[in-house]
Amino acid sequence: MMKEHKIGYYFIVMASVVIVLAGIKSASVIIIPFLLSLFIAIILSPLYNYFKSKGIADILSVTLVIAIFILFLALVAKLIGNSVHDFSVNIDTYAQKLSQYYQLISKYTASFGIAISTDDIANLINMKQAMKFATSIVQSMGSMFTNGFIIILTVVFMLLESQYFVKKVEFADGQQDTMAYIETIFSKIQNYMVIKALISLLTGFIVWISLFYLGTDYAFLWGVLAFMLNFIPNIGSIIAAIPAVLITLVQLGGMSALLVTVLYTLINVVIGSIIEPKVMGKGLGLSTLIIFLSLLFWGWLLGIVGMLLSIPLTIMAKIIFDTNQNTQWIGVLLGTGENINLKEK
Repeated sequence: MMKEHKIGYYFIVMASVVIVLAGIKSASVIIIPFLLSLFIAIILSPLYNYFKSKGIADILSVTLVIAIFILFLALVAKLIGNSVHDFSVNIDTYAQKLSQYYQLISKYTASFGIAISTDDIANLINMKQAMKFATSIVQSMGSMFTNGFIIILTVVFMLLESQYFVKKVEFADGQQDTMAYIETIFSKIQNYMVIKALISLLTGFIVWISLFYLGTDYAFLWGVLAFMLNFIPNIGSIIAAIPAVLITLVQLGGMSALLVTVLYTLINVVIGSIIEPKVMGKGLGLSTLIIFLSLLFWGWLLGIVGMLLSIPLTIMAKIIFDTNQNTQWIGVLLGTGENINLKEK
């Protein structure tokens, strides 16, 4: 009887999860702006708290933070707007130039007795689809900010509410353990999001400056793409590198494309594998399999924006699981397993 009760319980839990996911997917129009607002508020909260610590009033602090954020967005939109449009128009031209390299590859393989048609290579390395995917990521993020007034207003209310949220929960619950649990979760999430945003900004800046001096077209566009996709560890840097390498190949030749490939590899190794783990610590690491599966899952659930937010969302879930003793085993399954080895030693 006990086993039957457990099986019935698991079926109810799974059915509940399916219903919740279906609700999230159908309400994605509302949920996506809310999630964007939440992550923006988390990233901007240290600046808001800094202004408050200087004795500036709440309303004025929020006004200053939002003004800085809007100026930053306006600058990026101005620099990237024309690039996205021009690049979208010239995609076919770049694709045609790349076909010359397809012919060289076909002749090279034929010299070894391997017959590969240029059409087969074009299907394998579909530059046009890769480019469209790259620009669609930037455009989708831009389209989210067409509802910018709602997002910014939500961020304002979140920042103003942040100082009272803890007090409200403490009054409603009345238990110090719950408050300590919530404060730990929010502290870890904020720490991760702020550091990740700064590291991603550094990554995008290095890519932009390097490609600009190398002479690659639309260098700022590839810098913005590197910034966005850096929120996706390992896989993101590879996706961000593809359009930049292909553009450099058709524009400047094979040696320059090889140089760009080395550049992205160095950035991924130095920043992703050395600097980031030291600054952020290894405790929040996700396994490569979980990174890939979360990318597919959140992408299916919330579209391209869900793919960009997939790792922050999964990290948030892992932080919540790790903080509670009853769900730590789930956090371990999501992690890299390095902590297990440390404990065994």
